[in-house]
Amino acid sequence: MTATLDAAIWGAELALGNGLERIYLVEPAGEIEDDPNLTDEKFPGNPTKSYRSKSPFKVVGEVSKWQGHAPEMVQQMKTSLAKLDEQGIELIDE
Repeated sequence: MTATLDAAIWGAELALGNGLERIYLVEPAGEIEDDPNLTDEKFPGNPTKSYRSKSPFKVVGEVSKWQGHAPEMVQQMKTSLAKLDEQGIELIDE
């Protein structure tokens, strides 16, 4: 979960699969904490306002109109992520 539209757009654009990119408005059903995959050493101070929870999130709406990043920017990010994967760098901290 993120509190910024830009971070939500990146999440939609970088999600795996070929389905429609979607951004949902959610409410946490329990405690939330800073998402260590996007905070701590990587982005100190949590500028993306990204969080996670062991509890479910309730979908309360959807952002139906949003402007994505330029295709070149998205491809550059995907290429960078693929290089990290090739190097065996684990990006997800569960």
